[in-house]
Amino acid sequence: MATAQRLVVIGGDAAGMSAASKVRREDPAREIVVFERSPHTSYSACGMPYFIAGLVTSAERLVARSPEKFREKYQIDARVGHEVLELDPTNQRVRVINLSSRSETWEPYDQLLIATGAEAILPKLDGSEADGIFGLSTLASGIRIQQFMDQQLPRRAVVVGGGYIGLEMAEALVRQGLQVSLVERGEQVMGTLDPDMGALVSEALREIGVELYLNESLTGYAAANGLVTAVVTDQRSLPADLVIVGLGTRPNTALAAAAGITLGEKGSIRVNPRMQTSAANIWAAGDCAESFHLISKRPFHVALGTVANKQGTVAGTNLAGGYATFPGVVGTAVSKICKYEVARTGLMERELQQLGLLYRTATIKSKTRAGYYPGAGSITVKLLAEQGTGRLLGGQIVGLEGAAKRIDVLATVLTAGMTVQQMVDLDLSYAPPFSPVWDPVQTAARQLLGNSD
Repeated sequence: MATAQRLVVIGGDAAGMSAASKVRREDPAREIVVFERSPHTSYSACGMPYFIAGLVTSAERLVARSPEKFREKYQIDARVGHEVLELDPTNQRVRVINLSSRSETWEPYDQLLIATGAEAILPKLDGSEADGIFGLSTLASGIRIQQFMDQQLPRRAVVVGGGYIGLEMAEALVRQGLQVSLVERGEQVMGTLDPDMGALVSEALREIGVELYLNESLTGYAAANGLVTAVVTDQRSLPADLVIVGLGTRPNTALAAAAGITLGEKGSIRVNPRMQTSAANIWAAGDCAESFHLISKRPFHVALGTVANKQGTVAGTNLAGGYATFPGVVGTAVSKICKYEVARTGLMERELQQLGLLYRTATIKSKTRAGYYPGAGSITVKLLAEQGTGRLLGGQIVGLEGAAKRIDVLATVLTAGMTVQQMVDLDLSYAPPFSPVWDPVQTAARQLLGNSD
């Protein structure tokens, strides 16, 4: 098959630039054009709360490679400030607007990669047009929040949503001296954990002064002189000079849908294991694309930089004429919330119940190091395993420093399809500065075996 001559990439962050870089390494002669509507390429979205907290000194430190570096070092024509408005799969072209000059052009492609990412969910409610209400999904949005804080000097902040971004931003704003309230419609924060584990995170937020309003839903905003003054819930009105809406993200797939490309889980672009879409010569990767869950054996969508980079590399390999497949995910995620490191992988109890799987659980409390060694901190581990087979189905960890990366052991066990007994038998490392003799994940596995028939 003849190698296509012109690759067009829509989106210049993790998936798009991973794919473009892979194609460049494999095919030095390929023409590669990337259209990115923001001013930035290859930045760390995960680092934005730490920039706002003041732990990262400048937004530029979150940029891995600038458009100039892609052009000069890699001969990738990265055009920032250019937004793709329309796909024309029949004629293999895209309509692009230069956001500075407002001029539009049709750009041809031989191969097209859609890497449009995800967008923050910002419901259109009464007062939502007021200034001071922000979502956080791009580096540009993080810079806008920081600029607003520098100019307006807010004192009271309300965070709406108790997921990863919401919780990290709540802590960041406390660090900056703001009074922070958090509204969450669930019974606990961190809905990707079972409620008993989420309760530990709620407790940690309260300890640093965050006022939690659980089982409450956002209904609108109050404003004066164009600036937000309060968040209105179904139960109260909370004064606010700054609002962070952390209700999660959704796949940014309007372009693909309008072009007739098949969508899948949560509106993400359906792809095969090679990251090909339903349209000829069009691939998709990253937060806009579908994944596959190795435990549920069902289509799955997750917006994580790790997944985006891997999918982008797979897409790039295939775009360059090679062969690669994306095997799927087990849903591993990690975060630092206040004093706790929080991690999860696999399926939660709610998901197992929806699948009709019979399971056992065990939850243990232990120490991150030998109890007599200085700095030993608390760690809580929860495991879920299939009844009968003993196959591990999921795990969650909440603990102090040194706790979270233990989730990688569980992710490996899940990926390999191992049983809880095989997990107990693993030859894990031990020394007092790092772990008790029985690592907490194995202690939880032993407890789970004790609970089995």
